[in-house]
Amino acid sequence: MIEKEEYCIDILWQSMAAKEALSGVEDLILENHLSTHVVEQIKTGKESKAAKEILAIYKLSKRK
Repeated sequence: MIEKEEYCIDILWQSMAAKEALSGVEDLILENHLSTHVVEQIKTGKESKAAKEILAIYKLSKRK
């Protein structure tokens, strides 16, 4: 779109739509991780690992 010199607002709409779609995918992956891997980590005594991973991804998400 940029190479074709399309209207700036149209490019921004497309960019925002792509970000929103990726955010939805991230939400699904996190939900799956919490309901599967984190549960398994807690059951096997790896609570600290689970907490560190969740905190790290939370901090990363705040940088957006």
